[in-house]
Amino acid sequence: MRRRREKGHTRENPADDLKIGLAVEGGGIRGVVSAAMLCALEDLGFLNAFDSVYSASSGAINSGYFLLGNTWYPLSIYYDDLATRRFVDFRRFLRGEIMDLDYAFEIVDRVKPLDYEAVIASPTKLHIAVTLVDELRTEAACDFTDRADLREALVASAWLPVALHGTTKFRGRRALDGGVLTPHPYRLALDDGCTHVLSLSTRPVSPPPEQLTLSQRYGIRHLNKIHEGLGWGYRDAIVRYREERRTLQRRMTEPGDPPYVLDLAPLPWMAQVKRHELDPGRILAGARGGYETMYCATERQDPRLVQQGRIRAVPRLSIVNGNDG
Repeated sequence: MRRRREKGHTRENPADDLKIGLAVEGGGIRGVVSAAMLCALEDLGFLNAFDSVYSASSGAINSGYFLLGNTWYPLSIYYDDLATRRFVDFRRFLRGEIMDLDYAFEIVDRVKPLDYEAVIASPTKLHIAVTLVDELRTEAACDFTDRADLREALVASAWLPVALHGTTKFRGRRALDGGVLTPHPYRLALDDGCTHVLSLSTRPVSPPPEQLTLSQRYGIRHLNKIHEGLGWGYRDAIVRYREERRTLQRRMTEPGDPPYVLDLAPLPWMAQVKRHELDPGRILAGARGGYETMYCATERQDPRLVQQGRIRAVPRLSIVNGNDG
């Protein structure tokens, strides 16, 4: 990536014959972490470093803005627009409407608009993970025909089970959150033949839990009611990803054999953001952690120096300190 930046790599004038993929995890409000990582990539000159982008859930929306070189503007969506009970309210649980996705896309469509046509025209192809319910598989949707097709993929990829009622539609098929059967989109990048993958994770660097959580067990039952076997596929994906996370974290220091995957995630001392977080201060702190993680990784800085206040990694995110807000 640094070599591509130095040589001014573009699709028309490539600096090498590699295929570098960018994989962007979402996770509801936790997507603010990958949004901030993308801000750092843009600020540091890596906008043209990738051949394809692979994404899921709120990470897919982040990726759309990133392809347009417009990451700082939508970052504010998380703490200015979504940190409200209008978007997330557990009192609506029995109605199956914990999240109001129509409200979220009102922001994306009109308040802080995403230029869907420009995303489709981008020379860097966007892949969006969508779970096809009746086929029991993940589709890496791409080659969008028009604005409606791309928007439908973004909605489907963000259609979180339990938090939203039933399923939605994508290209005429029942669809759900892209992370149900493929917990992280880096797998889509490998399946697409990438030689190198920069993986942006919103969950912190930590040992994955050995046992299924209560919410995961409930999710298995809920998904099996939607389509028999979907819950078991979700369970198997959780177990498989648990092992993959260990491998990804080890490969941060021991790259191993190609294809190469560098997974970046918030470090243990950084603020953790919940999927349904409503505290703007914690959301902003999560953004700072995501930016610092990317800055230190790409600029060869020791993150402990940031923790100690000896270097400043977020020159433009002054709102984190309350200076702008």
